[in-house]
Amino acid sequence: MWWVVGALVVVLLGGGGIALAVSRKSSPAAKPVASAAPTTAVTSAAPTTPPPSPGADITGPLDLLLLGVDTRVTIPDWEPHSDAIMLLHVDAGLKSGYLYSLPRDLRVKMPAFAKAGFGGGTYKLTEAMSRGSRVPGSKKTNVQQGYELLTKTLTAYTGIKTFQAGAILNFGGLDKLVDQLGGVDLTVDQKVTSHHRKPDGSLRPLVGGEYQGPAAVYLPGQRHLVGWQAIDYARQRYGLPDGDYDRQRHQRQLVRSILTKALAQGLVSDSAKLEGVITALGNTLVYVGGRTPLEYAYALRDLAPSKITLVGLPGNGVGGGSGYLGEALTAEGKGFLTAVAKGQIPAYLAKHPKLVNK
Repeated sequence: MWWVVGALVVVLLGGGGIALAVSRKSSPAAKPVASAAPTTAVTSAAPTTPPPSPGADITGPLDLLLLGVDTRVTIPDWEPHSDAIMLLHVDAGLKSGYLYSLPRDLRVKMPAFAKAGFGGGTYKLTEAMSRGSRVPGSKKTNVQQGYELLTKTLTAYTGIKTFQAGAILNFGGLDKLVDQLGGVDLTVDQKVTSHHRKPDGSLRPLVGGEYQGPAAVYLPGQRHLVGWQAIDYARQRYGLPDGDYDRQRHQRQLVRSILTKALAQGLVSDSAKLEGVITALGNTLVYVGGRTPLEYAYALRDLAPSKITLVGLPGNGVGGGSGYLGEALTAEGKGFLTAVAKGQIPAYLAKHPKLVNK
């Protein structure tokens, strides 16, 4: 299941930093300045050069990690799973980028991780978050610790040495975000029938392992989706020709639609709107990064959604003696990751144009 994070990285991830900075630093009233004794001569202050904006030194390229995490907060001791794993590569100059996904069931080797008492092994990528989040001797989990194991796993698999920042949005974040934006508009590219929701948005009852009753349906064409519809549309994979790969494409399309809506509303420059969005998200958002969100907001100010290329990486199911084990990227899909790590994306996509989502 997927809970969108990607929309926060370019606009709201940075914008959150702006909103928090404004709300925390601008509230105290300015102290009055004592009047100086009158003088007969007025001197002009020497002109000064304003300091560069925070983040002005960030030039890229950047690799940012966007995670949708299912925390199942209603289930005691449920370990978080990264059900959406999207990566955003931003070119040097920070005016264009590439958004791509990795299958949640991708079979990968995970390194040993002492913090969680994990000895390493080969598992589904979604399990990196859960295995890394374990706190030895406790039933509590640590999402940021899970993020650390996930990034170590991704570095080993992709060859990308560093992820400069990451955004994690949990179970209830997307519907709040989309509703704060007044809904989003996107092109539904194939008929999608919901397993989880009725046409009015209420949950379909689960009886004997099967969902029952009328289902919400999303037909091809230009559609306006409110929060619950955006969640529902983006989480569906059953009944689609390419299953989870179709779902990954829909997730990327939705991320770009959210970014487009956020930019159209001027969130980058409107601290009041930003603060409303961040307040609505509450603790559903976790930010991880070496630089502050404010710095990335400034650095990525010229990255328009239209300059973000959506890339789909093909893969296939793999099995063993016990049946289905997970997914593996094709040579073409794995080759794209190599191109990212080596800074050769345009040349690679020129040779493999079908990877680009039109």
